[in-house]
Amino acid sequence: MHDLVGLPCLFMRGGTSRGPFFKAEDLPADTAARDRVLLAAMGSPDVRQIDGLGGADTLTSKVAIISKSTRPGIDVDYLFAQVNIAKPIVDTSPSCGNMLAGVAPFAVETGLIAADDGETRVMIYNVNTEARIEAVIQTPGRRMRYTGDARIDGVPGTAAPIVLNFMDVVGSISGAMLPTGKVRDVIDGVEVTCIDVAMPMILLRAADLGLAGTEGRAEIDGNKPMLARLEAIRREAGRRMGFGDVSDKVIPKVGLLSPPRAGGTITSRYLTPLALHAAHAVTGAVCVATACALEGSIAHEQAKPDDQNPRTIWIEHPSGQVDVRLQTRGRGPQMEVVAGTLRTARPIMKGEVLIPRSVLAG
Repeated sequence: MHDLVGLPCLFMRGGTSRGPFFKAEDLPADTAARDRVLLAAMGSPDVRQIDGLGGADTLTSKVAIISKSTRPGIDVDYLFAQVNIAKPIVDTSPSCGNMLAGVAPFAVETGLIAADDGETRVMIYNVNTEARIEAVIQTPGRRMRYTGDARIDGVPGTAAPIVLNFMDVVGSISGAMLPTGKVRDVIDGVEVTCIDVAMPMILLRAADLGLAGTEGRAEIDGNKPMLARLEAIRREAGRRMGFGDVSDKVIPKVGLLSPPRAGGTITSRYLTPLALHAAHAVTGAVCVATACALEGSIAHEQAKPDDQNPRTIWIEHPSGQVDVRLQTRGRGPQMEVVAGTLRTARPIMKGEVLIPRSVLAG
């Protein structure tokens, strides 16, 4: 295979997403060359991703890049990459909290860190958002354990629990909880909350777009007129949030909100941004949960009241619910936030992904 080059990777499920996990040292240092490699590895651009590892879905066209950190108090650095399916675009502006669940197990499996006996706490630096996340993983006998009784909606069966504690999440990309300076904006006649906590999002009432808020993928992804209007609102929101032209970016994400129906705190339909998430992004869940505690926001209006601190916010999504343990200090846009959530992860395959040598050569 003289015309193909093998790059070591571990193919993993993290939360409700999956994709290849690489050591940074195994990828080209040059960003353009690295992006060419990732596109080739995933089989993009092609709507079927037939010539790569991608699953023809935004939730399965993701990459995690991990390196041992030189930052004080940090064990590993994590760079997330969203690989566009239909266009030759690799977006590293957002993060992914589901893929994040696989970072600490990957670090143990590849020798980037040494595990403790019983459980191991791993401090992760998210390069995308410049935030710290503590991951607590199960390591009896100093080895990763993947089997257990933890269950997350959107993934069949049970597995060992992985606890993620998010810090430094306010203003993840923009530097402010409310990048527009307002709790509510009006765009195209629709009230929205533009908020940046763990993930920049625009939050809308599902009802304002003619939805009940309980629709699934077929109903939302097939509603082309609604999606076109929503994309126009998203692009204007991105401009107001300081992100410029977001037509080829996946931020800000979109949350279509409505009251809870199944005993949770709020119902959310999370778009990524042009298709409905089959479950819910973790970073997006942290953002929606924080908005539930932000007086005057669209989420606060739609959510079941809860003034406890800390509190658990249960977000109902198409596959069930996701929980966010939210601890806040202060009120309003200066509010400080620490958020935790439970995820699971496991390796699926290890080996090398084969890349045409011509891709490396450019």
